[in-house]
Amino acid sequence: MILTERIAAFVELETFLRQFIFQNKNNSLAKINEKYYNNFSNTIQNVQHSNAFFTHQNVLNAIAGINIFLDKKHLTEWISRYNMTDDFSPKIVGLVLAGNIPLVGFHDVLSVLISGHIAKTKLSSKDDKLMFLIHEILVEIEPRFAQRWIITGGKLNDFAAIIATGSNNSGRYFEYYFGRYPHIFRNNRNAVAVLSGNESDEELSALADDVFMFFGLGCRNVSKIYIPQDYHIESLFNAFNKYSNLFNHHKYANNYEYQRTILLLNKIPHLDTGFLLIRESNAIASPLAVLHYQTYKNIQALKEYLNSEKDAIQCIVSGIADFPEAIAPGKAQFPNAWDYADNVDTIQFLNHL
Repeated sequence: MILTERIAAFVELETFLRQFIFQNKNNSLAKINEKYYNNFSNTIQNVQHSNAFFTHQNVLNAIAGINIFLDKKHLTEWISRYNMTDDFSPKIVGLVLAGNIPLVGFHDVLSVLISGHIAKTKLSSKDDKLMFLIHEILVEIEPRFAQRWIITGGKLNDFAAIIATGSNNSGRYFEYYFGRYPHIFRNNRNAVAVLSGNESDEELSALADDVFMFFGLGCRNVSKIYIPQDYHIESLFNAFNKYSNLFNHHKYANNYEYQRTILLLNKIPHLDTGFLLIRESNAIASPLAVLHYQTYKNIQALKEYLNSEKDAIQCIVSGIADFPEAIAPGKAQFPNAWDYADNVDTIQFLNHL
């Protein structure tokens, strides 16, 4: 299967998935829709019964995110950055996928397959239903992918390289079991936001998406904000209030109540919106239902500090000119295909196997 054929298959997958984002059935996909449309639609609706955090809206947000990668123009621009060739022997690449948010491991699968290698995949039990179904649909579109994307339920072995994503704790196991292979290992990271105090209501509303989308469980969710010393953090409440319905979600509410109890028992100063706890902390990572903040005096000193903490930061969200590489508010969960996790170029890694 040559590169143009692989691209064509993923573009057709994008067309199929787009139907569910816009709730508009595409008549040109009659054959594949007859087999998979209702099944996929029902899975989107019902997957939350096996993983309560995978709500219908969160799954749609995840699909919208991966469809950015699969857009033909975007996919072509991404691949054009590399000197790809079909004249090589494909390697088996082991993939250990995370399951913190829906379809979070799809970019790794796409990277391996689009580069011409073979993906031997260990799915997360938290995100197996959607990934299994996308696997079936892709193979229906291009049957040769049945030999290129292998999902294994047992021990992951017989591979030439591995890409594994998990917690800081699982990272130690990755190193122990797989460290002798060419590898990319990813551990916990979070996004941070830097505010100037001059953000518009629209920018703050977009920032709320970066904080709350996927319940804040993604590595690109903002877990901490940096604000000027004279900033009134209560000014965020109105923007964040559009997510007040999160308190109606039992798992999120349980975490909120638990964290609130800890803060109260330990007499830790905090602000309580009724669905989010906001506290001052040096820590970048924050528990579910908690947002950390810290004030700054000098933007240059803050830049230097954030650079020193880059191994804990997935991305920076800001509209401040001093952070030219930052992501605009509202875009953290919708990266480009070349915005690699942990800033490690997956395609370059695969091309050098």
